[in-house]
Amino acid sequence: MDSALTARRIDEEWTHSIQPSLEAYIRIPNKSPTFDPDWEQHGHMDRAAALLLDWCRTQPVQGLSIEVIRLPGRTPLIYAEVQGTAPGRVLLYGHFDKQPEFTGWAAGLDPWQPVVRDGKLYGRGGADDGYALYSSLLAIRLLQEQGVPHASCAILIEGSEESGSIDLPAYVEHLAERLGTPDLVICLDAECGNYEQFWRTTSLRGNLVGTLTVEVLTEGVHSGMGTGIAPSPFRLLRGLLDRLENVHTGDIALEELHVPTPQARTAEARAAAAVLGAAVAGKLPFAAGVRAVSNDPTELLLNSTWKPTLTITGADGLPALGSAGNVLLPRVAAKLSLRLPPTLDAAMAAARVKTALERDPPYGARVSFEVSSSLAGWDAPPLAPWLAAAIDLGSARYFGRPALAMGTGGSIPFIGMLAARYPATQFLVTGVLGPQSNAHGPNEFLHLDVVRRVTGCVCEVLAAHGRRTS
Repeated sequence: MDSALTARRIDEEWTHSIQPSLEAYIRIPNKSPTFDPDWEQHGHMDRAAALLLDWCRTQPVQGLSIEVIRLPGRTPLIYAEVQGTAPGRVLLYGHFDKQPEFTGWAAGLDPWQPVVRDGKLYGRGGADDGYALYSSLLAIRLLQEQGVPHASCAILIEGSEESGSIDLPAYVEHLAERLGTPDLVICLDAECGNYEQFWRTTSLRGNLVGTLTVEVLTEGVHSGMGTGIAPSPFRLLRGLLDRLENVHTGDIALEELHVPTPQARTAEARAAAAVLGAAVAGKLPFAAGVRAVSNDPTELLLNSTWKPTLTITGADGLPALGSAGNVLLPRVAAKLSLRLPPTLDAAMAAARVKTALERDPPYGARVSFEVSSSLAGWDAPPLAPWLAAAIDLGSARYFGRPALAMGTGGSIPFIGMLAARYPATQFLVTGVLGPQSNAHGPNEFLHLDVVRRVTGCVCEVLAAHGRRTS
């Protein structure tokens, strides 16, 4: 490929075609079904799917067929196929559902209003993961413009990823014959350690989510009358959480939730830490005076990619401060999110956590842990030499620096699902979620220069795949 021509064409298409469409997409509050149970009645998901479909149909891609598939009661799925000019099959993946608004957006920024500042496109869903369809189809188009052979490509953009991909298995089964057996999967929904080079994700943690509830009374009572007689449900909740997590170190107390870190992943973390240094912790918006749990960037990378961790993401039963009277609360509940090591059995982890929390309830309190999802992680298979060379070439051409690899602390359920289904398939998992891009929080942004460069790297990989199989 002519990389200079490719870069110029990417800039042109992003500026004049993709960015205006992506800004319209940001304006649509198509929240994932977990966060908008009435999504079907609201119609935002269908509007977003229609907008993306309309853009795709304007693209002069030879052999393109595209549709929105709707299975009853499930979020829509965008599915495209492009006929190939070389043997083999590639599956490109992304999603178009979004996280909720969250609070704390900076002045002049809003989750549903696109704003460009300093080369960054702010708004919910641009980086996570609205750009994926645009970049995927543009990469194929640019190969065709230069007469570069490519394999048949399927593009799958789902609508429930932010809800744990609850609808995806049904679609994968529905499309099994059309999907075939891809020999390469490209996923554009992951992180990048910085914005200066191309990053490959080599592992993803699993995720166990559930609600821990503690009930001691049938109704609230005067705290002066009740405390000292009835136990506080919040105190009991604190004690139960100690069964899972060391309050002083954050270490998970259940040995069954730990796995050994492979030597190759440790070596990758060291190499990434050598480049990123203080930026490993510096990418987070620490409050003044707060420090990370370690000064060692390698340890921080491994903590966030291969160790189990716990965070509380929500609570019920605690009145807002302005409404909090002198009342001994009858019950409290907390939503727990445990990140699991990539190779851990998620079903086993869910059973073990439930047993640990519910056994021997203090004072006979009513304690329950209801699992809402338990998703396994993923550890990448060894990289084929042709793919490793293509990744390095793409990073050199479009970033001017070597590619790097590291694990990611989040989850992409689709990848584990496909890895189990296609054990011989090669995977390229990459993305644009770098420092401060804040995909699930306030001020989410898409780095416009980096997304162009990543698109160029995808072009190089598809071209190399076509050469490998021709």
